[in-house]
Amino acid sequence: MASAAGTAAAPKTSAQHRVNVNVGVLGHIDSGKTALARALSTVASTAAFDRAPQSRARGITLDLGFSCFCTELPPHLGLGPGQLQFTLVDCPGHASLIRTIIGGAQIIDLMMLVIDITKGMQTQSAECLVIGQIACQKMIVVLNKIDLLPEGKRQAAIEKMMKKMQKTLENTKFHGCPIVAVAAKPGGPEAPETLALIGISELIEVLKSAAYLPARDPSGSFLMAVDHCFSIKGQGTVMTGTILSGSVGIGDNVEIPALKVTKKVKSMQMFHTPVTYAMQGDRVGVCVTQFDPKLLERGLICTPESLQTIHAAIISLKKIQYFRGTLQTKAKFHITVGHETVMGRVMFFSPAPDDFSKEPLENEFDFDKEYLYQEEYLSEESKSSEENKENDQTGERQFPKQQWALLEFEKPVTCPKLCLVIGSKLDTDIHANTCRLAFHGVLLEGMEEKNYIETCLSKLKVYKLKHKEGQVERLCDDYSVIGRSLFKKETNIQIFVGLKVKLSTDGVRPETKALLTAISKKKPKAGKGDTAKEDESNKVDSTQPVHITLLFKRYVFDAQKKMIQS
Repeated sequence: MASAAGTAAAPKTSAQHRVNVNVGVLGHIDSGKTALARALSTVASTAAFDRAPQSRARGITLDLGFSCFCTELPPHLGLGPGQLQFTLVDCPGHASLIRTIIGGAQIIDLMMLVIDITKGMQTQSAECLVIGQIACQKMIVVLNKIDLLPEGKRQAAIEKMMKKMQKTLENTKFHGCPIVAVAAKPGGPEAPETLALIGISELIEVLKSAAYLPARDPSGSFLMAVDHCFSIKGQGTVMTGTILSGSVGIGDNVEIPALKVTKKVKSMQMFHTPVTYAMQGDRVGVCVTQFDPKLLERGLICTPESLQTIHAAIISLKKIQYFRGTLQTKAKFHITVGHETVMGRVMFFSPAPDDFSKEPLENEFDFDKEYLYQEEYLSEESKSSEENKENDQTGERQFPKQQWALLEFEKPVTCPKLCLVIGSKLDTDIHANTCRLAFHGVLLEGMEEKNYIETCLSKLKVYKLKHKEGQVERLCDDYSVIGRSLFKKETNIQIFVGLKVKLSTDGVRPETKALLTAISKKKPKAGKGDTAKEDESNKVDSTQPVHITLLFKRYVFDAQKKMIQS
């Protein structure tokens, strides 16, 4: 794991390693996340600890704050002597700022879920847990503010809350994760700094034991999530952020794709230490010249021309189990793609029914296959649509192993391929006790052309199954019947000429003729019952009408609206 960045940051001996692990600090508003980050940190980055004046005034974090602290490398990493650097990403807990939390969660290796022990799990704690499950591999639960518990009952209350949290995490990927009780700011925000912290050294030991070597790859295109941008007089403009992929060095050209501007890297720092090179996972400040910092508060910078700016996308997705209700086609969601959140409209589709049980195709999309349009994402809560009823011969509902959505954005977004996508209903009342995160997925295909409907969607073979039904009035011959109610009065019947129909009697059989004869016969008058008598073997239920069914499929993006029968 030694890199030029690591060597520059820890110059004592060339053999020393410096491993960086990004730790997300997430939780409900007022759970004490910033106080915890401050208690743990030794070096605060420019963005750390609530730089916004309204944030300081209200005592809440409005933006991602970054800070770090170092310990010796634990033996289980097997790297010998060196430093383990924990970069703390303090995510805001305010409900309306969930966009920022999602942005922060995409750059973390390990998560601390901070819980106010006097309140337990709250709405945003649950949402942070959901984001963690999507974007993170490991978690530590931190029960904060234990100093507010009466000393005599403190231990019993901590044990009770630990059991509660274990139960909450039972059915998540984090079951059995460590739970640590602390007081990051004993006495509250106004208390003097001299009061002794409780549990912080134990938490550092747990963090060290949970640390792992995150997969880091310096190859490929450089991509960095910028969270702050500011100018330094006489130096230039510094963009601080976390490298999501690839690497960067002094003298490299980097593009700010949202502005279509390319700049040369003049100098770089990692937590106030000058470096010449940084790679995936590193938190770094990149200095460029002649760039107005007001133009970029948050966004992406990258290797020139390596990112796409897209108007629509195809994603593979899964519904978030805690989201109440169904996911409807044509509904609008807040779509977080990369580090941008925009409004977008969705259309759900699934494999053709015969392919429901096929294994999912990872990280690619096949335009040659046919897909079935869905009125909503198929799950236990969804209603069985006409298409699915038609396909479901067994009567038992089946669900595909993979589902997709077409996202159409209200404004273009810049993002890498295969990036994380989260769909939310952020306009839900922030005080409602409900999860606003609806689905998550992976971006498989981006559509860069403005006229993507003509250029891209015409290749997307998503079809609807159409079903028309009428009744037979009379039989003309073995191949012709006269029917009613199959079409509306205003329908242009010419476009249906040549399509095959089915009869409910499975063709024109002797029984069909007998049935239609019986239906068309007038009821016999009283006293003439003998003439109506028929042979027992030819008896039919004349109250049963014979149905005509017309089945065909129509491709959603076919401009000619052709009708196809297989």
